[in-house]
Amino acid sequence: MSLIEHLYELRYRLGLAALAILLGAIVGFIWFGVTIGPIPSLGKIMTDPYCRLPPTTRVSFDGKPCGLLQTQPFEAFSIRLKIGIAAGIVLTSPAWLYQIWAFITPGLYRKERKFALTFVSCAVVLFTMGAVMAYIVFPTALKVLSSVGGGQFVTAFAATSYVSFMLNLLAIFGASFELPLLVVMLNMIGVLKYQKLKHWRRGMIFGLFVFAAFATPGQDPVSMIALAGGLTLLLELAIQISRVHDRRKDQQRVDEGWDGLSDDEPSPLGPVDRIEDTVPTEPVAPEPISYDDAT
Repeated sequence: MSLIEHLYELRYRLGLAALAILLGAIVGFIWFGVTIGPIPSLGKIMTDPYCRLPPTTRVSFDGKPCGLLQTQPFEAFSIRLKIGIAAGIVLTSPAWLYQIWAFITPGLYRKERKFALTFVSCAVVLFTMGAVMAYIVFPTALKVLSSVGGGQFVTAFAATSYVSFMLNLLAIFGASFELPLLVVMLNMIGVLKYQKLKHWRRGMIFGLFVFAAFATPGQDPVSMIALAGGLTLLLELAIQISRVHDRRKDQQRVDEGWDGLSDDEPSPLGPVDRIEDTVPTEPVAPEPISYDDAT
């Protein structure tokens, strides 16, 4: 394709991806207040961690056991729309990821397509694991944060602050869980060797705990320890994968006989014929010699 054709193709793929996210956002907006069989409504899923707080620490209004405060006229609508868009992005992720893949894959070789597809699949799984872990830890983190006042405060979260806190926590956990995949990818292309990772292990683990202390939105010890612990386990898994990969590559070099060569020893490869020596050529007849009168 020409450059203009590539731009048209990019516009087409982005349009389909945006359309898929829009349809998913509509479904998420409706799902916010509707229970689908055994699946609770999206609003209940979002407020359930807050409702797990002890009743003595929560403020109740109009007889409702738990509820978030709306402090602005259109706050409820904007929050419902925001959560619907976030849910739509998650629900339609196969569709818009496929559009991105369809735009990239024509320029890749078969081995590169297989390599990229494996890493994209692992990235989606790791992000989902991080988000699920954040949702599991979220109620405990709220309980710890609410008990800091020593019983002198009651909890009445504003809807915007509560939802932003939860979405930020989900996004940070999901994005942080991509770190081990980055380590494995750098090892596969030869940038990070296992020996370096082994030597840097303690410093990297310390860096993960420092990162978790600054990255968690609430700065509570529960979410910090959960994030740092999960990243440490995934980092150790990535280091072990790098160890197996480097051992396999070293064994392959030994089998091929490359590691047994000294610096002064010539390459075991035989002489390479030139291309023009291997291509048969037709015999060329000699040019006739002409003599002038003087000769």
